[in-house]
Amino acid sequence: MSEFGLQSLPSVFYLAGVFIALFSSLLIIGKRKKIKADYVLAAWFLMIGIHLILFILFFSGSYVAFPYFLGFEVIFPFIHGPMLYLYVLCVTGRNPGLKIGLLHCIPVLLICLMLSQLFLMSPWDRLSVYQGGNNRFKLVSKVIKYLMILSGIIYVGLSLFSVRRYTKGISSQYSNTEKMNMSWLYYLIAGIALIWVAVIIRNDILIFSLVVLFIVVAAYFGISRVGILNLPVITELKDEQVFDNEIVKYQKNSPGDKAIQSIYERLVYKMEHEKLYKDPELNLNTIAQLLNVHPNVLSQVINSVEHKNFYDYINRQRIEDFKRTVVLPENQKYTILSLALECGFNSKTSFNRNFKKYMDCSPTEFLKSQSIHME
Repeated sequence: MSEFGLQSLPSVFYLAGVFIALFSSLLIIGKRKKIKADYVLAAWFLMIGIHLILFILFFSGSYVAFPYFLGFEVIFPFIHGPMLYLYVLCVTGRNPGLKIGLLHCIPVLLICLMLSQLFLMSPWDRLSVYQGGNNRFKLVSKVIKYLMILSGIIYVGLSLFSVRRYTKGISSQYSNTEKMNMSWLYYLIAGIALIWVAVIIRNDILIFSLVVLFIVVAAYFGISRVGILNLPVITELKDEQVFDNEIVKYQKNSPGDKAIQSIYERLVYKMEHEKLYKDPELNLNTIAQLLNVHPNVLSQVINSVEHKNFYDYINRQRIEDFKRTVVLPENQKYTILSLALECGFNSKTSFNRNFKKYMDCSPTEFLKSQSIHME
């Protein structure tokens, strides 16, 4: 089926990868409160562990004594892409159903169909095909290699698109996003992408060395990192939602200039008099309920009038409040961070990043320009 120039195998390294994959799968299954993402990740770790076992058997030469598994190692690369994508969908709150899961099984079934003649052979006939070569199976192997690369590109692309869509959705609904940082998902996707690059250059030791490293990273983010699988997720908004016991229809068309101005004026009033932005957990739905409008309409109002998304709009309010607060003599006995938290920020990092974004200088530089000394 394929030619490999591997002369030696660092078995301990790969066996460690198998152990980590299988042990991580058991740890996830053992969690008390599991969500769909947990089950997908546990299943994926199990698949990776089995794939590594087949790799060890094949490249150590043990397949000669155990030819029963020959051919199955070709299937697993087509499983990892769908598993990554399904995991990303679950973590980002889209929770794919059974139909979506079955749809992404089609590539695996296609490969099984292409290898059906090989699987129908006896194990020893399969061994002779691997050892002696077969023109027909060489052609099939070449086609499968290109399909494998295509699968990697497609699923890495789909996963990146899903994470970016989710990140954009967070900014349109939440005023603080630090607890929902999705950078770790980009790391996982980048790890899979590197593995597929190794597949393209056909470096087998590099491929499975990266797989082992990927397992360690994925296990850390999937298990060790607190709360990583329990992040709040954005659910799809329905066309009808109840606000103040009244059903408000969401109109997909523009609500009209007068309606936009009216909603915006009510929003500004709430911000100025009730200072809603001081709530660090403030989100779009909360304000929409207070104004008795659909969240999508409120988002449209903010975009059209302020030319900002919800995240930027609220944090701009917080920055302006900080600027008003910090110049007061009675407040200069407090620290910068304590005033920032009072204005609605939930961390020093978030405050500094947003302040520099809107003011083009750091908070310290701003205070210096205003001749303000904070104790």
